[in-house]
Amino acid sequence: MKKFIIKSGIYIVLILLIIEIIVRVFHLYTEDPPRFIDEYGVEKRVPGNTGYTVFGNRNQSYSRFSINESGFNSHREFNPTNDKCEIAIIGDSFIEGFHQDFDDSTGKKLEDKLGNCEVYEYGYSGYDLANQMHLIHAYKEQFDLIDEVVIYLNYDSDLDRGVYEPNYDRIKMLKSTPFKIRDNIKILAYGSKIGILEPLKRLVSGKAFEEPENGYQTNEIETTDDEKEKALDIQKLSNFKSLVKLYGFNKSKTSFLLDSRKTSKRFLEYCRNNGINYIDFADNLKKSKKATTLIYDWHWNNHGRDIIASTIADYMKAKKEKVSK
Repeated sequence: MKKFIIKSGIYIVLILLIIEIIVRVFHLYTEDPPRFIDEYGVEKRVPGNTGYTVFGNRNQSYSRFSINESGFNSHREFNPTNDKCEIAIIGDSFIEGFHQDFDDSTGKKLEDKLGNCEVYEYGYSGYDLANQMHLIHAYKEQFDLIDEVVIYLNYDSDLDRGVYEPNYDRIKMLKSTPFKIRDNIKILAYGSKIGILEPLKRLVSGKAFEEPENGYQTNEIETTDDEKEKALDIQKLSNFKSLVKLYGFNKSKTSFLLDSRKTSKRFLEYCRNNGINYIDFADNLKKSKKATTLIYDWHWNNHGRDIIASTIADYMKAKKEKVSK
């Protein structure tokens, strides 16, 4: 029995070692460039990091990233001046674009379509509107030089707070020993990516006996007169007003990028009534005959990013024509 246990232990170690080698050789694990909070309270990536992100359990997305000196995934440095045209796009993981090569991002596609503007992508996974408004305020001198600002707004998740507080606890957690172990032992990194470690993570977080949330089922949001729905809209709108009051808002050069199918009608009506511009890409995505999102999650695929870039480009061209008349 003792020999059996010893041999079994040796075999298990050898098997894990072989799997570790396979995961490393075929780069089945994803890289997550380190994060930090700068002296202005802005959470972003550590500049200078390059590598590959891998999504899907069969390397369904294998993309290069490059973190510029400003701490964001981009094909260019951010250097706004009064002498040229610049557009800033701010948002969460949809704008960060780790699902696409950094030099074929939504911003790069938009640059190619406009031809005469530099596009700066301030994308960071986890950003909500509080993060985004704080970023604009923190880098005010930079944003004063930028000609147009586009803020990606996911109504479901971006309006849950009306004030900004840097999340130092998350940064501290990501630098903790368990996460360092996960990042250095690639089997664990791979297992985390494909969900094998999910039960263990739920146990550690105390959520082992809670029902997991259902996956996203539809792009539609039912905006009814239900009291609960109405109360939620009122709270989100209150948070929006709070952020605008706290940080200010340049209506002349700021527009929200959103999907009206997933945005409250009450919020859209408030924007229209108060002269707040938004770029709605819902119809363009909906009428596409090809898939616009990835197979394994709801981030835009390459075709989807083409549509988003075209939608923004058309909006910017129309706005310029309107001003010139």
